[in-house]
Amino acid sequence: MRRRWGAPGGGGWTPIDALLDAAEATISLGARELCCRMGIESKSFARAAGQLKQVGQLSISASSLREVVEAEGRRVLEAGDGGALLPTWQAEDCKVLGPEGQEGSRLYLGIDGFMTPQITDAEKRKRRAQVMVVRAGRPENKPKLPPLRRRKKGADQRYKEMKLVQFHDETMEHRLISVTRKPCREAGRIMRRDAKRIGFARAGERIANVDGGPWIVNLIDRWAVVLTTLCLDFYHLGQQVNQSRRITFGEENDAGKQWASEALHEAKHHGYDPFWDRLAEWRRKQRGKTKRAEADRLLHYVATRKEMIVYDQCLLHGWRLSSSTTESECGVVPARVKGPGKRWDADNAEAVIGLEALEQSSLWNRYWTTCARQTN
Repeated sequence: MRRRWGAPGGGGWTPIDALLDAAEATISLGARELCCRMGIESKSFARAAGQLKQVGQLSISASSLREVVEAEGRRVLEAGDGGALLPTWQAEDCKVLGPEGQEGSRLYLGIDGFMTPQITDAEKRKRRAQVMVVRAGRPENKPKLPPLRRRKKGADQRYKEMKLVQFHDETMEHRLISVTRKPCREAGRIMRRDAKRIGFARAGERIANVDGGPWIVNLIDRWAVVLTTLCLDFYHLGQQVNQSRRITFGEENDAGKQWASEALHEAKHHGYDPFWDRLAEWRRKQRGKTKRAEADRLLHYVATRKEMIVYDQCLLHGWRLSSSTTESECGVVPARVKGPGKRWDADNAEAVIGLEALEQSSLWNRYWTTCARQTN
C-alpha cells in the first residue's frame, strides 16, 4: 500500500500518482517472464500458480496466469512475424568439415505436422449451458454476477493439425523453430520467411529431411526454397518396406526379414536403381490378389519418391538420413497443450506452443530483453 497525503477538507494531487497507479495495475516484466516460464513447464495452470506462490511468493489465480501466458505467447508470435524478433545466427555460422577436411556451411530444413486437442463448438455450448444452470440456481439475496463473456466459437473436430518449420545446423546448436495453426500455405510463407532471415540460400549445403508427405514436397516446390538435396527419411522408407514384408511374407517370417533388410541396404548404399530392381523382382513372384496389391502399393510409393531416395549420396557427403530432429520437436514443442482432459481454443494453443518454440530456438532471453521490454 502506498501512503498518500492531502490537506484537511481539500485533498491533494501529486502528478506521479497517476504513473504509479498505472504501474501497480500491471504485471511487471519480471513477473510476466516468471509466469510464462512456469506456465509452459507445469502440467496445468493451477499447478503453476501454486508453484509461483510457493517459490516466487507471487500470488496469482490460475485463470489470470493462463491469460498472462496466452497473451505473452501471442506477442511472441507477433514479434516473430513482424520482424522484431530475429535469429541470432546466420548460415555462415553453421560450419562443418567436408569428407576431405575442407570447411563449409551446412543447414537442414524440416517440416512436419502435429495434432493438438481442441475444444469443439458442441463442448463449448454444453459448458455454457451448465454455467447458466448454476447461475439460475443462485439465491436472490446473493450479489448479481457480471454477464458472461461472448462465447468463442469452438472447433469442428476434437483434434486439429498444426505445422512446424525448423532450420538447424549439424550439431543442433543453431535452431530456428516456427509454428502455425493456419493451412499449409502459411507454413510455406513462414518457411521462406525464416529461410531469408538466416540466409539459408548462402549455406554451401542445404538438405531437407522429410517424411515424404506430398504436402511437404509441394510446399518446398511452390515456395521455391532451393535445396542441395531433398531426402526421404530412411525410417519412413523402412516402415513402408516392412509393412509390405509382413503382408507378403508373414509377420515373423525369417526369409521376409532378410529380404527387407537386404532391400533397405540396397537403397541405402547403392541408390535408387538397384533398389527398384530388387522390388520389381519381388513383385513378379507375388501370387494372390492381396499380395500383388500390396506390392503395387509399395512400388507406387517408391516411384513417386524416386528423387528423394538419395541415401548413397548423403552417406558420401556426411548428411543426415533422418528427419528425427524435426519429429522430436513435434513432440517437445506441443507437449504443454497435450494430455488427458486438455482442450484448447486454437489461438490459445498456438500461443502457448509459440512460447515453447521460442525456448527451443534459444531466443527466450533475446525476447525478454528486447521485444517484451518494449511492451511493458
